[in-house]
Amino acid sequence: MITIIGAGLGGLTLARILHVNGIDAVVYEADASPTARTQGGMLDIHEESGQAALTAAGLYDDFLGLVMPGGEAMKVYDRHAVLRLSHDHEGSGRPEVHRRDLRTLLLGSLPDGMIRWGSKVVEISADREVRLVDGSTFEAEVLIGADGAWSKVRPLVSAATPAYLGLSFAELNLLDPETRHRDAADLIGGGMMMALGDGRGFLAHREPDRLHVYAAVRVDVPWTAMTKDDLLAEFKDWDDRFLRLVHEADGELTPRAIHALPIGHSWSRVPGVTLLGDAAHLMSPFAGEGANLAMQDAAELAAALIAQPDDTEAALATYESALFPRAEASAAESAQNLEISFAPDAPAGILNFFAGLG
Repeated sequence: MITIIGAGLGGLTLARILHVNGIDAVVYEADASPTARTQGGMLDIHEESGQAALTAAGLYDDFLGLVMPGGEAMKVYDRHAVLRLSHDHEGSGRPEVHRRDLRTLLLGSLPDGMIRWGSKVVEISADREVRLVDGSTFEAEVLIGADGAWSKVRPLVSAATPAYLGLSFAELNLLDPETRHRDAADLIGGGMMMALGDGRGFLAHREPDRLHVYAAVRVDVPWTAMTKDDLLAEFKDWDDRFLRLVHEADGELTPRAIHALPIGHSWSRVPGVTLLGDAAHLMSPFAGEGANLAMQDAAELAAALIAQPDDTEAALATYESALFPRAEASAAESAQNLEISFAPDAPAGILNFFAGLG
């Protein structure tokens, strides 16, 4: 039996691929239900990673039905609202879907009872005895940590913890944009928008029912609370079109401090335990690889377990030998993109990056 901690995209993809290949697995998830909390925003799903994993899961055709038309478009502005890049990116091989919809697809592909909701892990011993918040315990024969940035499984294999990267976001939403926020909808367009300059920026996506925006600032102390007035003060010298995104935001602002594990994070083989996704290689969102890597991790781990059903340790070693260099390369790219995105001359660096992609 494979025990998976965490019902995010990586854990669910692993569970699905194991299930369709006849391998028993169970997923323990802290949330009380699939709808206990919101599930983020838009994701660009890459051919070589996320899409390949969905193919292995037998869900690729269903995934295509979730794609948001026009979602691959990109706009890049400077802080004066001068449009520096506009591209529809149609046919890029990275179609956009909402994380909520993709998670719902994966959840619906699993048999009833495979996910144990409301099963928050509080402690795991070195011999893989897992204690849940309700006091119950069980021993895991094979334990997979798919439980995100603050993983409870990671300490079994590594002493590394995520570090704050000196960048904080304020998350905000503009609802019903076609009738209530037409100027903002025009500014952002049908896909993604970036506006960058002097250590600050706005990162936004068009979603089916809203404009989902992150205001980002390089700051030494991570934000734990943020009001509209606080945020407007940070962007006081920016064009009014961006300030109106803050003024018009519906509901409260949500602070999100950006953390990452060390580039090149790895561990020595620990019997019966491994990690995937953010638990293994948390990085900033500036490589666009987080969800894709988690799903690719899941597919490659499943493939190794399927190929070597009688030698789990060999399967885990095979998986980790490919995981570590792949994750290191993506983490290095993510760190570099963060720096050029929030450099004093931004958006010059990110424009050069996109030019290099052809």
